[in-house]
Amino acid sequence: GEYELVFAAGDYLRRQGTSLPEPAFLDIVPIRFGMAEARHYHVPLLISPYGYSTYRGS
Repeated sequence: GEYELVFAAGDYLRRQGTSLPEPAFLDIVPIRFGMAEARHYHVPLLISPYGYSTYRGS
């Protein structure tokens, strides 16, 4: 199936004490992905104020 995770990155970074401009460069981060098999997956998001990366974990 096809899925979408939506991360509130700006809110998270602010709660961590990170100073962000207004508006934040990354506020909401949507990740859309497809999975062919019905298994348990991790979809980690590595975030900073000006960039992010993600990958399919095990």
